[in-house]
This record gives sequence, structure tokens and C-alpha cells, in this order.
Amino acid sequence: MKAYRKSWFICLVAAFLFLLAACGNSENTEPSGEEGEATENQNTDDTQSAEEDTRTVTDAMGHEVEVPANPERVIGSYLEDYLVALGIEPVAQWSVRDGEDIQEYLQDDLDGIPTIPSELPYEAVTSFEPDLLLMDSAGMVEDNKYDQYNKIAPTFVVGTEEVNDWREKFQIIAEVFGMEEKADEVLAEYDTKAEDAKEQIQEAIGDESVAALWLFADTFYIVSENLSSGDLLYNELGLTAPSVVSEISETSAQNWTEISMEKLAELEADHIILVNSDGESSALEDSIWQNIPAVQNDNIYEFGQDSSWLYTGPIANSQMIDDALESFVE
Repeated sequence: MKAYRKSWFICLVAAFLFLLAACGNSENTEPSGEEGEATENQNTDDTQSAEEDTRTVTDAMGHEVEVPANPERVIGSYLEDYLVALGIEPVAQWSVRDGEDIQEYLQDDLDGIPTIPSELPYEAVTSFEPDLLLMDSAGMVEDNKYDQYNKIAPTFVVGTEEVNDWREKFQIIAEVFGMEEKADEVLAEYDTKAEDAKEQIQEAIGDESVAALWLFADTFYIVSENLSSGDLLYNELGLTAPSVVSEISETSAQNWTEISMEKLAELEADHIILVNSDGESSALEDSIWQNIPAVQNDNIYEFGQDSSWLYTGPIANSQMIDDALESFVE
């Protein structure tokens, strides 16, 4: 009987000690004081960190786009000029004709970057595993293409139509990346350069007229007075446009418009920027071409299709300013 009582007593004591230990562990699971505050702060920081992983921006079509805070694999077909100006290296670059034609003037910065077809096939886009897609205009995502691209990566449409004002386009793209200050710096530096060049060129050639022509497949195209490189020549540098340029610009919405030989015969340009994609061409031997004042006075400044004269953007325009200074002043 004594042995039984002793055994019962030992079991009771053991159970009591086990209960005390369990209560102690339960109390220790809830932090108190500074430890509790630190845990709460850590949870708050984790929530804020998750929120800071993306930024919400609204595109031209009204989409609220969740953009990664620091996108690392960006595709912006034909927008590479703006990306490079912001210091962003795209994961792929625009091309046509199976990668044979690219934006040569950007290759100091894009050398080695793989090409992607300009029409942006879904399979090709997917293969680059982008974390952000930039589309120049709504036309690139029509017929339900937006939903398809947006399944691959967050997709931002810059303009409902193609934005011809390169400054506006640049500022929109900078806002997507939260780099408005960087864009302001680039534009301020560019404006200083353009104003200085304007003074030098006008001092060199005064009000003598200037035209920009593109020769492609034995056909001449003339730049618009207010678009592409025409905007640079006539608005930013303040050069004089021949009457034929003004006349064609009134009826055409294109950057470069085909000019007939009859109209070419009326081109009284004192200076011509010639973007020659043909090299030697019979069009340059034609008597109509030979009778233009700029040709007769040997005021032809020739550039290849690898130059920036067929494009626009902060880098393209800056390079064109360099070309204009070399042509008209140096």
C-alpha cells in the first residue's frame, strides 16, 4: 500500500511539473517589450517592401500598369533611343528583315544586344523573359494584342497614336521608370547644345535654305517641315525651308514624303542633307537633280542609312546636330 501511494505521488508531481513547463513555453511564445515592438516593425517593413516592389502608372489607353520598381529585362521596340538616353539597356532591340536592318546609330550602346522582329511575335517576346514591355502606340496592340502581351509581362502603351513630339515621348517613358529628373537633365543639356549650334549655323549660312532628302530605291523622299529631322532643322535650328518643303508638308502627315521629279525640279535649295541608301544611283545623274542650286554649288552633305537622320529622339537629334555643325560650319 505504501509503495502504491508513493508511486501515485510521484506521478502527480511529474504531471504538475509538466504543466508548469507547458505554461512557461506558452508565455515565452509571445514577445514582450522591445522584442515585441521589433517583431511588429519587421512585419510592417516586409509589407512596405512588397509594396515598393512595383509602381502603378497609367498608360495612354487608360491601363493601370504595375511596373517593377527596378525592371531589368525591358523590351521597347523602336524606343531604344529613349531607353539608352536614360541609361537603360534593353534586353532586345528592334530590327527588320530578319535582323539585317537595325538602328545602326545606336550601336555604340547596343552592340551585342540581340535583335527582335519589329512586329514583336509573341513567341519571340516570351523567349526574352521580359519584366516590362513598352509599346510605342495603340496600333501595336490592336485586335486584342494588348491582353496577349500583358500575359507575358506588364505592358505600357506610350501613346494612343504615334507620338511625333520626341520630347513628350521621352518624358512619358521617363515617368514609367521614375526617372523624371534624369530626363530633365538630358533635355537641359540637349537644349544648350541646340541653342549653341543654332547660333553657329545661322552665323555661317544666314537665311540660305536647307532641305533634307532621302534616296531609296532610286526614289527621292523629302522630310516634313515639322516632323523628324525637319523639326530639328527648321524649328530647333531655325533654318530656312524651301517653298517646296512647306508646300508638301501642308498636305502630308508623313515624316518623309515621296517627291516627284517634277517637284524636285522646283526645289530651290541652297543646301541639301542627302541620306543616301542607294550608294551610286542613276537618280543622281539625272539632269533635274544636277540643276538644283545646292548640287551646282557643291553644297551636298551626304550621309548613309546608318546615320541618325531617319530617326528621332534625344540621341538621334544630338547626333544630327553634330552632323549639321560639321556640314555647315566646320
